[in-house]
Amino acid sequence: MLKSSIKTSLAIICCTLLLCCSNNDNSITPDESGEETPEQGETPTEETPQENNEEVVESDLGTVTYFNKALAEDHYILVNDAMNNHVYLMDKNGDLVYEWPLGDRKIGNDVVLLEDGTLLAALQAEGPDILFGGFGGKIQIIDKEGNALWDFTYSNSNHRLHHDVELLPNGNVLGIAWEKMTQEEALASGSKHNTDLYPESILEINPTTDEIVWEWHAKDHLIQDFDDTKLNFGEVAANPQLIDLNYVNAENGNIMHINGLGYDAINDLIFLSVNFYSEVWILDHSTTTEVAASHSGGNFGRGGDLVYRFGNPSAYGDDDSERMFVNNHYPNLFEPGKMLIFTNGGDLGQSTVYELGLPNALTQESIPTLTSPEILWSFTDTELYSPKVSGAVRLPNGNTLITEGDYGIWEVTTEGEVVWKFSGDGFFWRSYHYAKDHPGIIALDL
Repeated sequence: MLKSSIKTSLAIICCTLLLCCSNNDNSITPDESGEETPEQGETPTEETPQENNEEVVESDLGTVTYFNKALAEDHYILVNDAMNNHVYLMDKNGDLVYEWPLGDRKIGNDVVLLEDGTLLAALQAEGPDILFGGFGGKIQIIDKEGNALWDFTYSNSNHRLHHDVELLPNGNVLGIAWEKMTQEEALASGSKHNTDLYPESILEINPTTDEIVWEWHAKDHLIQDFDDTKLNFGEVAANPQLIDLNYVNAENGNIMHINGLGYDAINDLIFLSVNFYSEVWILDHSTTTEVAASHSGGNFGRGGDLVYRFGNPSAYGDDDSERMFVNNHYPNLFEPGKMLIFTNGGDLGQSTVYELGLPNALTQESIPTLTSPEILWSFTDTELYSPKVSGAVRLPNGNTLITEGDYGIWEVTTEGEVVWKFSGDGFFWRSYHYAKDHPGIIALDL
């Protein structure tokens, strides 16, 4: 457990190590294991040894350790366990409150509880042709009894939904999808990879009509400095609003691996966690689909080009500025102008949670300067490390609920004190806080 007196020093050390990991040739090779679920029965990381003042509670779901029970938030936690294909609510003693009957359906990654008591779930489609980790292809809205109230499949040899979903205020759903660029199309676009590529797209789907009402495609916003005879040739460092097609060395064509969505309803912005670029990308959602394919228009005047990006300056040719992320998950916009994000840490063997203050320019529909957002708070620990999945949620009492994907869940205070932990035999995509009087909880009539 970190004490507040050393937290700042350790954060500085971690940031220095992250910078050292920056690849100076602007090209990285990702961990191609991506987000694949561990095999059944894989043993999770051992939890921190007990201290004399710990209160340990054993349950059917796992082991709860209270380090300071008086400071822990009393609430329910929605757990997405991809290894065991379970979605359930538990209390802080690790007792099962409710589990949804999924039948033969398999969760993709994200599942959230809506205010009417239904689940919005990313699920695995049958027989997928695109086999990267972060399985999906299907979105459903599921009632308490497990019935699918809405079922949308987007999975074939040319595209596949994956990882995360986000409910918009208008009732539509945002999803992430890989889409195929043939080898010929990729080479014509300036790719240095002699293979098919699978860049990302973002879709907005109307659940009433199943219509895709808005879409953005990364392939419309590329740059490359590899081949001056091909499309998209230009200076990467001079065009940070564009995406370097050749930044990642990926033999299987999975070059971006977006794993998380966030939506800023006030400023109509979409936040994307781009794992293989170790960045967050921000898109202007005020555009039409046609404008989103262009380089001008919309509230920010950039069409579908990136409004802002942060986490890894080397991804746009800046090898001198400090790097913040080595892989990242869950761009959680928990209140206006503030984000929590989990950086996995890669070869550092240690993860970090950041609370970031976003640039004020985003609220003024202007383009921020390309500097890192302000670090308002951070937490790391020698025992906190998950190379995949994971995330963080801010609780009403000010504590932060951290999901360590291959271990379980932590609760820590703003001073960095660990007050509660849960460890279980699972692989945990994310964990979400729900107050006991949340409308979705009340609607379940438990």
